[in-house]
Amino acid sequence: MFGFGPWELLVVLIIVIFFYGGKRLPQIGDGLGRSISEFKKAIRGEDSPGQGGKKQLEPEDPPKNSDKTGASSRD
Repeated sequence: MFGFGPWELLVVLIIVIFFYGGKRLPQIGDGLGRSISEFKKAIRGEDSPGQGGKKQLEPEDPPKNSDKTGASSRD
């Protein structure tokens, strides 16, 4: 697909182990896997498993000006 053979992947793996160490690799893999999973969920529009993959968007009310100093009456 990308033209990476086993030797190229081995070199990349050795470089990653050199920079991050063997103890951090599971943490990096876990974080990467969760990120990909969340990205896929966002693409499909899933918010939680009970919604069946479809999310209805409701229009939001425009924000109200909560400025108590009367900023709209400035000259």
